[in-house]
Amino acid sequence: MVKLDKIYTKTGDKGKTRLSTGEPVDKWHPRVTAYGTVDEVNAALGVAALHADGDMLAAIRRIQNDLFDLGADLATPDTGKKLEWEPLRIVGTQVQRLETEIDAMNANIAPLDSFILPGGSEVATHMHVARTLCRRAERQIAELSSLDDEIVSPEALAYANRLSDWLFVAGRAANNNGTDDVKWVPGANR
Repeated sequence: MVKLDKIYTKTGDKGKTRLSTGEPVDKWHPRVTAYGTVDEVNAALGVAALHADGDMLAAIRRIQNDLFDLGADLATPDTGKKLEWEPLRIVGTQVQRLETEIDAMNANIAPLDSFILPGGSEVATHMHVARTLCRRAERQIAELSSLDDEIVSPEALAYANRLSDWLFVAGRAANNNGTDDVKWVPGANR
Protein backbone atom coordinates (compact mmCIF):
# COMPACT_ATOMS: atom_id res chain seq x y z
CA MET A 1 0.00 0.00 0.00
CA VAL A 2 1.19 3.50 -0.81
CA LYS A 3 1.80 5.83 2.11
CA LEU A 4 2.72 9.46 1.53
CA ASP A 5 3.58 11.33 4.71
CA LYS A 6 5.25 14.27 3.05
CA ILE A 7 4.11 15.70 -0.27
CA TYR A 8 7.14 17.82 -1.08
CA THR A 9 10.68 16.48 -1.21
CA LYS A 10 12.43 19.47 -2.84
CA THR A 11 14.30 17.17 -5.28
CA GLY A 12 12.22 18.72 -8.06
CA ASP A 13 13.68 22.10 -7.19
CA LYS A 14 16.82 20.99 -8.99
CA GLY A 15 14.99 19.41 -11.94
CA LYS A 16 15.23 15.86 -10.64
CA THR A 17 12.74 13.20 -9.56
CA ARG A 18 12.97 9.58 -8.54
CA LEU A 19 11.56 6.53 -10.24
CA SER A 20 9.80 3.98 -8.05
CA THR A 21 13.11 2.11 -7.81
CA GLY A 22 14.65 5.17 -6.13
CA GLU A 23 16.81 5.95 -9.14
CA PRO A 24 17.19 9.72 -9.64
CA VAL A 25 16.41 10.98 -13.14
CA ASP A 26 15.84 14.31 -14.83
CA LYS A 27 12.23 15.54 -14.81
CA TRP A 28 12.34 15.50 -18.62
CA HIS A 29 13.52 11.89 -18.85
CA PRO A 30 11.40 10.07 -21.47
CA ARG A 31 10.08 7.69 -18.81
CA VAL A 32 8.89 10.58 -16.61
CA THR A 33 7.40 12.33 -19.63
CA ALA A 34 5.46 9.18 -20.56
CA TYR A 35 3.98 8.52 -17.13
CA GLY A 36 3.34 12.24 -16.68
CA THR A 37 1.18 12.23 -19.79
CA VAL A 38 -0.62 9.12 -18.51
CA ASP A 39 -1.45 11.25 -15.44
CA GLU A 40 -2.85 13.96 -17.76
CA VAL A 41 -5.14 11.35 -19.35
CA ASN A 42 -6.30 10.35 -15.90
CA ALA A 43 -7.07 13.96 -14.94
CA ALA A 44 -9.02 14.49 -18.19
CA LEU A 45 -11.06 11.39 -17.38
CA GLY A 46 -11.73 12.86 -13.94
CA VAL A 47 -13.39 15.80 -15.68
CA ALA A 48 -15.33 13.45 -17.98
CA ALA A 49 -16.54 11.59 -14.88
CA LEU A 50 -18.25 14.79 -13.68
CA HIS A 51 -20.64 14.45 -16.62
CA ALA A 52 -21.01 10.66 -16.72
CA ASP A 53 -23.24 8.24 -14.87
CA GLY A 54 -24.13 4.56 -14.73
CA ASP A 55 -21.97 2.15 -16.71
CA MET A 56 -19.95 4.95 -18.33
CA LEU A 57 -19.01 6.39 -14.94
CA ALA A 58 -18.09 2.94 -13.62
CA ALA A 59 -15.91 2.30 -16.70
CA ILE A 60 -14.17 5.67 -16.33
CA ARG A 61 -13.39 4.99 -12.67
CA ARG A 62 -12.03 1.52 -13.50
CA ILE A 63 -9.87 2.96 -16.28
CA GLN A 64 -8.58 5.69 -13.95
CA ASN A 65 -7.41 2.95 -11.62
CA ASP A 66 -5.80 1.12 -14.57
CA LEU A 67 -4.00 4.34 -15.48
CA PHE A 68 -2.38 4.38 -12.05
CA ASP A 69 -1.30 0.79 -12.77
CA LEU A 70 0.15 1.97 -16.10
CA GLY A 71 1.95 4.86 -14.40
CA ALA A 72 3.39 2.47 -11.82
CA ASP A 73 4.49 0.12 -14.62
CA LEU A 74 6.25 2.95 -16.45
CA ALA A 75 7.78 4.35 -13.24
CA THR A 76 9.42 0.99 -12.51
CA PRO A 77 11.98 0.27 -15.22
CA ASP A 78 12.80 -3.38 -15.87
CA THR A 79 16.55 -3.35 -15.29
CA GLY A 80 16.90 -7.06 -14.74
CA LYS A 81 17.86 -6.42 -11.12
CA LYS A 82 15.82 -8.10 -8.39
CA LEU A 83 13.60 -5.65 -6.51
CA GLU A 84 12.42 -5.92 -2.93
CA TRP A 85 8.83 -5.97 -4.21
CA GLU A 86 6.90 -7.33 -7.17
CA PRO A 87 6.56 -4.46 -9.65
CA LEU A 88 3.04 -3.65 -10.78
CA ARG A 89 2.67 -4.30 -14.51
CA ILE A 90 -0.18 -3.93 -16.95
CA VAL A 91 -1.43 -7.40 -17.88
CA GLY A 92 -3.11 -8.74 -20.98
CA THR A 93 -6.52 -9.06 -19.30
CA GLN A 94 -6.61 -5.28 -18.84
CA VAL A 95 -6.08 -4.82 -22.58
CA GLN A 96 -8.62 -7.53 -23.41
CA ARG A 97 -11.25 -5.90 -21.18
CA LEU A 98 -10.90 -2.69 -23.20
CA GLU A 99 -11.32 -4.66 -26.43
CA THR A 100 -14.46 -6.37 -25.11
CA GLU A 101 -15.94 -3.03 -24.07
CA ILE A 102 -15.03 -1.41 -27.41
CA ASP A 103 -16.81 -4.22 -29.25
CA ALA A 104 -19.88 -3.94 -27.00
CA MET A 105 -20.16 -0.16 -27.40
CA ASN A 106 -19.44 -0.27 -31.12
CA ALA A 107 -22.19 -2.87 -31.72
CA ASN A 108 -24.77 -0.11 -31.09
CA ILE A 109 -23.09 2.54 -33.24
CA ALA A 110 -23.48 2.94 -37.00
CA PRO A 111 -20.22 2.76 -38.95
CA LEU A 112 -18.51 6.06 -39.71
CA ASP A 113 -19.26 7.66 -43.06
CA SER A 114 -17.09 10.70 -42.30
CA PHE A 115 -14.40 11.77 -39.88
CA ILE A 116 -15.91 13.40 -36.82
CA LEU A 117 -14.95 16.54 -34.98
CA PRO A 118 -14.17 16.33 -31.27
CA GLY A 119 -17.41 17.49 -29.72
CA GLY A 120 -21.05 16.79 -29.12
CA SER A 121 -22.17 16.10 -25.55
CA GLU A 122 -20.11 17.16 -22.53
CA VAL A 123 -19.02 13.58 -21.85
CA ALA A 124 -18.11 13.01 -25.50
CA THR A 125 -16.10 16.22 -25.65
CA HIS A 126 -14.10 15.28 -22.57
CA MET A 127 -13.57 11.75 -23.96
CA HIS A 128 -12.06 13.30 -27.10
CA VAL A 129 -9.72 15.47 -25.00
CA ALA A 130 -8.67 12.38 -23.04
CA ARG A 131 -8.23 10.49 -26.34
CA THR A 132 -5.83 13.07 -27.75
CA LEU A 133 -3.81 13.06 -24.53
CA CYS A 134 -3.82 9.25 -24.61
CA ARG A 135 -2.48 9.28 -28.18
CA ARG A 136 0.35 11.52 -26.99
CA ALA A 137 1.06 9.15 -24.09
CA GLU A 138 1.05 6.26 -26.54
CA ARG A 139 3.60 8.01 -28.76
CA GLN A 140 5.80 8.75 -25.74
CA ILE A 141 5.59 5.16 -24.48
CA ALA A 142 6.47 3.91 -27.97
CA GLU A 143 9.41 6.32 -28.13
CA LEU A 144 10.58 5.18 -24.68
CA SER A 145 10.39 1.54 -25.75
CA SER A 146 12.51 2.31 -28.82
CA LEU A 147 15.46 3.53 -26.75
CA ASP A 148 18.30 1.04 -26.48
CA ASP A 149 18.61 1.24 -22.70
CA GLU A 150 14.88 1.23 -21.88
CA ILE A 151 12.45 -1.68 -21.59
CA VAL A 152 8.70 -1.19 -21.73
CA SER A 153 6.33 -4.10 -21.44
CA PRO A 154 4.36 -4.81 -24.63
CA GLU A 155 1.17 -4.78 -22.54
CA ALA A 156 1.84 -1.21 -21.38
CA LEU A 157 2.07 0.04 -24.95
CA ALA A 158 -0.92 -2.08 -26.03
CA TYR A 159 -3.00 -0.70 -23.15
CA ALA A 160 -2.34 2.92 -24.20
CA ASN A 161 -3.13 2.07 -27.81
CA ARG A 162 -6.35 0.28 -26.94
CA LEU A 163 -7.41 2.94 -24.47
CA SER A 164 -7.25 5.64 -27.13
CA ASP A 165 -9.55 3.47 -29.27
CA TRP A 166 -11.84 2.94 -26.26
CA LEU A 167 -12.02 6.70 -25.66
CA PHE A 168 -12.94 7.32 -29.30
CA VAL A 169 -15.75 4.76 -29.25
CA ALA A 170 -16.90 5.91 -25.80
CA GLY A 171 -17.10 9.46 -27.16
CA ARG A 172 -19.33 8.22 -29.96
CA ALA A 173 -21.42 6.23 -27.49
CA ALA A 174 -21.82 9.38 -25.38
CA ASN A 175 -23.03 11.18 -28.50
CA ASN A 176 -26.26 9.20 -28.59
CA ASN A 177 -24.44 6.20 -30.11
CA GLY A 178 -23.00 8.35 -32.88
CA THR A 179 -26.25 10.07 -33.85
CA ASP A 180 -25.05 13.36 -32.38
CA ASP A 181 -21.47 13.13 -33.68
CA VAL A 182 -20.26 16.34 -35.29
CA LYS A 183 -19.14 15.37 -38.79
CA TRP A 184 -16.22 16.89 -40.60
CA VAL A 185 -17.21 18.64 -43.82
CA PRO A 186 -14.09 18.76 -46.03
CA GLY A 187 -13.43 22.23 -47.44
CA ALA A 188 -16.56 23.67 -45.78
CA ASN A 189 -14.96 27.04 -45.12
CA ARG A 190 -13.12 27.71 -48.36
